This record gives sequence, C-alpha cells and structure tokens, in this order.
Amino acid sequence: MEIWQIVGLALIVTVFSVLLKQIRPEIALQLTIIAGAAIFILILSKVKVIVDLLQTLADQANISSYYLLIILKIVGIAYLAEFGAQICRDAGENALATKVELAAKVGVIILAIPIIVAITESLVRLVP
Repeated sequence: MEIWQIVGLALIVTVFSVLLKQIRPEIALQLTIIAGAAIFILILSKVKVIVDLLQTLADQANISSYYLLIILKIVGIAYLAEFGAQICRDAGENALATKVELAAKVGVIILAIPIIVAITESLVRLVP
C-alpha cells in the first residue's frame, strides 16, 4: 500500500472518529485503534523488504547475523513502544504511555549489552 493510501485511510478514520466522539466516544477510540493496527499490518510487507536488504548487506560486509538480529529487535521495540504509547495517549492515558516508553528503554539497554561488550572487548584489544 502506498503512503497516499495510508494517509487517506487515516484522514477518513479521523473524520469518522471526530464525529463519533460526540455521540459514542468509546467506539471512536476503538475505531482509531483498529485503523492504527490495520496501517501497521499494511506496512509489514515493506518492513520485510528492509530486513532482507539489511541481511544481504550484513552478509556482504561479513557482519555476524547475531548483531543484525539484535539491532532489528531494538528497532522493533522502539517502533512498537511508540505505537503502543501513542495509543495510550489517544485514550488519555499519558502516565501509562510513559511507562510503555520506559519499559522499551530498559528492553533496548538489555538487548544492547552484547553489542556493548563486543565493542568494549575490541577496544581493549586495540589499546595495550
């Protein structure tokens, strides 16, 4: 799906959501969440292309796929956390959105530990 189609879908849902908020605010929120999930599903095919390209580049550069997998997981956590936090904010739950972002930051640090260790070991070998 092209970006103009996604933006069009988002604008249509936004108009319906604004109109529904006056009558049935709970349905407006559900509509927004469903549209967000649909857009997320629509872009998954594009993400697959990016992951395949990164895998090819990593193979050509002789980079361990282990590190590429970690980086992809970190990027995935960042995007999912942002998506989840925005849904929480849309529902008026700012405190919960902040907790989602905090959990993502902790998850990223945990996943980054092997990369940090590898960089540190490389530096120790370079500097006698």
